Amino acid sequence: MLDVKIKGLAELEKALAELPDKIERNILRSALRTGAKVIEAEAKTQVPVRTGRLRDSIRVSVRLRGGKPVATITAGGRKKGQAWYAHLVEFGAKAHFIKPKKAKSLLIAGLLRDGVDHPGATKHPFMRPALDAAGAAAVRAFGEQVRRRLTKQGINTPELQADES
Repeated sequence: MLDVKIKGLAELEKALAELPDKIERNILRSALRTGAKVIEAEAKTQVPVRTGRLRDSIRVSVRLRGGKPVATITAGGRKKGQAWYAHLVEFGAKAHFIKPKKAKSLLIAGLLRDGVDHPGATKHPFMRPALDAAGAAAVRAFGEQVRRRLTKQGINTPELQADES
């Protein structure tokens, strides 16, 4: 459980509320990206590496949902060259039976099979541990980015102080 108390965040929130909506959204998007980048960097250090594809597929995106900016950190993907198996590394897989979907048999090691028993995969979490390890630093980075952007808009804000519990 992550419990971070930031002194001065209420003042930042008040200053943000005084800005026009477009500027407020831009500041929040920038700050969310800055905080998420801290967690992304930690996830890249925690991910098990064989080929580097999974590590390289970890990315941050910031979008508007319902008019509010939301940051997402994802790993893997369905595009060619991306690590489609990211969820299997993070959560593992139970032992299961694999049978062909469109063909009559599977070709494995040069032999045709009606199906095979898959032994499953051990989980190696990297996303959640990255959040646990870098969450407080991400919150601090978020607050500092809001502060920098408000200062750029001519609004003076207090220094932030984080208290991790």
